[in-house]
Amino acid sequence: MKQYLLSVHFVEGAPAPSDEEMQTMFRETDRIGEEMQAAGVWVFAGGLLSPDSATVVRIENGTTTMSDGPFAETKEHIAGFWVIKCADLDQALAWAEKCAAACGPVEVRPFDDLSQA
Repeated sequence: MKQYLLSVHFVEGAPAPSDEEMQTMFRETDRIGEEMQAAGVWVFAGGLLSPDSATVVRIENGTTTMSDGPFAETKEHIAGFWVIKCADLDQALAWAEKCAAACGPVEVRPFDDLSQA
């Protein structure tokens, strides 16, 4: 089975969800995680702190520098993720649809086969 990353996106500048909406998202993502585990596709999941908590580490010409993140200058950032094992992309997309209904946009990406050795 191939592994897929389902990443949840936070859009900078978009209205922040209310506390009630956040609690609903937490409940729904927990429910989906339990459903994934019961289906045998769940590998790992995690939420991330806000992009301003990031530190970017670079090595240029043998010198290491560290700077406040995020790395990408973008309005969209990964807020959390699931790693799942699926028979194919269609199955991964079906899970992504459930995840997107719970917490917003979800990007689906297969892992490189080399990383599953």
